[in-house]
Amino acid sequence: MNIYKVLEEAIKSDCIEQKEKLTQQCLEYCSKNDFISSHGFNPILFKEPSYINRCRVVVPKELKNRKDFDTKEGLATLVHAIVHIEYSAIDLALDAVYRFPKMPIEYKIDWLEVANDEIRHYNMLNELLIDLGFSYGSFPVHSGLFDASVDTSKNILERMAIIPRYYEASGLDVNPQIIKKLENKRKLPMVKRLIDILNIIYDEEIVHVKKGDIWFKYLCDKDSLDYSIYFKILNSYNLLTKYRPHVNVEARQKAGFSCLELEKLGNIDCK
Repeated sequence: MNIYKVLEEAIKSDCIEQKEKLTQQCLEYCSKNDFISSHGFNPILFKEPSYINRCRVVVPKELKNRKDFDTKEGLATLVHAIVHIEYSAIDLALDAVYRFPKMPIEYKIDWLEVANDEIRHYNMLNELLIDLGFSYGSFPVHSGLFDASVDTSKNILERMAIIPRYYEASGLDVNPQIIKKLENKRKLPMVKRLIDILNIIYDEEIVHVKKGDIWFKYLCDKDSLDYSIYFKILNSYNLLTKYRPHVNVEARQKAGFSCLELEKLGNIDCK
């Protein structure tokens, strides 16, 4: 089995069933092999996201604010936005394995497991979206996560810092805030379903960020780099200037962030 050809096919496909089947094949293969050769393999740089034919891609400022959750369409816009994040996260996890073949087998298994989780998250949310009368692609999306994967395609340390330790960790801050906004509408069955799904995603995303933290620190230790290089990387991507009103100290600490990092990220007291 040429795992890299399989991964390339999975990343390019916009069929979630195909992504799931190929991801499970790769995970099973990696679980049975201590070493996977990458001799002669050169990863391609994907020029467009796999959802390009399913979704209308716009710049973020063109996306509508999601405030009205009382109507099916209003709730669907929120669900769709989260569906898109989960779909993008599938390709990001697969690309982490595909693009950096020299990493240990444990790294490959970690990110294939993450991809498997993201597929399950996508399926739960997409089922809810369909029950609301919509589907993935019903609303426009932006390509921010795909763009970040392209920007970090040549540097695995930057990839681990930017994707799991910045963007996915930001999800740990945002998720509880979304649930809080939905709580007063919990009596609505569709809203309750979304809250239940978000709670599942929240717990599992802590594990995902933790995996990113472990491999970020592994790479730093390997090259004798101080972990504070994280902030230099964020600054080089102009990500330190963004205001962070809700830093989830508890979740981020579980995921490996130190108090020093959290205080610098959110201007907060941390114990």
